[in-house]
Amino acid sequence: MSFAESRRKLKPWMLPIAMVSGVVFHDAIGWLSPLSPALIFVMLLLTYSRLSVRDFRGGGFIGWLLAAQIGGAIAAYMLLSRVSEVLAQGAFICVICPTATAAPVVTGMLGGSVPRVATYSLFSNLAVAAVLPPLLSWINPGADVPFADTLTKICLTVLPLISGPLIVSALMAHTVPSLRQTLARHQALSFYIWAFSLIIVVGNAVSFVMREPAEAAVLMSALCVVSLLACVIQFAVGRAIGRRYGDPVSGSQSLGQKNTVLAVWLALSYLHPLASVAPAAYIAWHNLFNSLQIYLHDRRREQSA
Repeated sequence: MSFAESRRKLKPWMLPIAMVSGVVFHDAIGWLSPLSPALIFVMLLLTYSRLSVRDFRGGGFIGWLLAAQIGGAIAAYMLLSRVSEVLAQGAFICVICPTATAAPVVTGMLGGSVPRVATYSLFSNLAVAAVLPPLLSWINPGADVPFADTLTKICLTVLPLISGPLIVSALMAHTVPSLRQTLARHQALSFYIWAFSLIIVVGNAVSFVMREPAEAAVLMSALCVVSLLACVIQFAVGRAIGRRYGDPVSGSQSLGQKNTVLAVWLALSYLHPLASVAPAAYIAWHNLFNSLQIYLHDRRREQSA
């Protein structure tokens, strides 16, 4: 069996193996966490190397998704606050959380519009930075949520990872175009880098949840269910919005794939600490869904070849 054939047969199992590895070795991979930003940077650089700055644009696609993200978060909180404040806060943070910086990479693997998702990721993060302080103050009146601090945290954490690879790619186009073309021809590397980053992300999420008190197991289980529902609904609503613009994949990934690390930080900083279990569980849900999507997409492509 050739190396190429072995890699082709192993690929559908790479993401499940990565997630299981994160669960099994969660205690031993904490020291790899600092690698995550670098891995995302490289993945985005590979993805952006095949694009032009002119490909990035706004439009009604972004407006509808922002309305669903912000309006959905408020609606989820108001609905669940009658049942449990902690569940309501968990649902709120899972929905209001901005798009993941790695979403354009997964979108590219699924055949969606990378520029659309990258553009929405930028708008999503800026919108969340603007609306979160008043919304968090409304949800938790005792919380001190300074606008400047929230804006600074989001900008310093997210914007360099979004704009940095795009700037580097644009500079390469004018200085070393041959290197940029080489990166553009090796898009498959993004998949394997993402698989490795999944080990780190899932391991950190498992370690985080296991540190929570055992007596809160019932509430944590309910938060995991709420997180799953939020994940399913957001992917479905995003797909419906994207279909209106002829791009269901981009809409689905824009709304469903979340920057959960930021969401956990926001919950721990300004909400009930247990509410952070919801975005921690969301890490598993949206990555499981992405793994299934990539597997089915690759299988359909092989069958049609």
